[in-house]
Amino acid sequence: MQGDEGGTSVHPETLDSIREELGECVRCKLHKGRKTIVFGEGDAEAKLVFVGEGPGFEEDQQGRPFVGAAGQLLTDIIEKGMRIKRAEVYICNIVKCRPPGNRNPEPDEVAACIGFVKQQIAVIRPQVIVTLGNVPTQNLLNTKEGITRMRGKWQEYEGIPVMPTFHPSYLLRSPGEKGKVWEDIKLVMKRLGLSIPSKESDS
Repeated sequence: MQGDEGGTSVHPETLDSIREELGECVRCKLHKGRKTIVFGEGDAEAKLVFVGEGPGFEEDQQGRPFVGAAGQLLTDIIEKGMRIKRAEVYICNIVKCRPPGNRNPEPDEVAACIGFVKQQIAVIRPQVIVTLGNVPTQNLLNTKEGITRMRGKWQEYEGIPVMPTFHPSYLLRSPGEKGKVWEDIKLVMKRLGLSIPSKESDS
């Protein structure tokens, strides 16, 4: 991925170069309580990127996004629902360090970190982005609208179609809402040209 038209700090060429720029980040107060920076993982040329809110306890321990209970549910959505491997998509969060008590990231924390997410998206150049919950949806799309109204309706970020949907942690608390997320995911699959299973998995 060459491209000398712009400086690498504005248009980084690889995910590794973004991670290098992030360094042992102390740009906001979240660094004080973290064990590990959770940068993101998956295919650097993924057609689909999932963006969540911030790392939780398990993610902070392992340095990987979405590995706790909510992460297992997201993995099931990808592998059992969409029938693609988790490694074929890219998964990251709006902030790279765990907020205390798993609270939502605060505006100054998002402001310090969102540039790295935007760089990740710019490098990967996915065909579709799925935002999980209010925080990534509102911050990537620059809106105050809540996820309940936004979900299921195509939006756009830098020319890339965006499908907002509920965060998996919300589905753990409200399992009756899983059907709505499946409807959203089917729209994503259709956009990506993936065949939709005729019978929904009950997982």
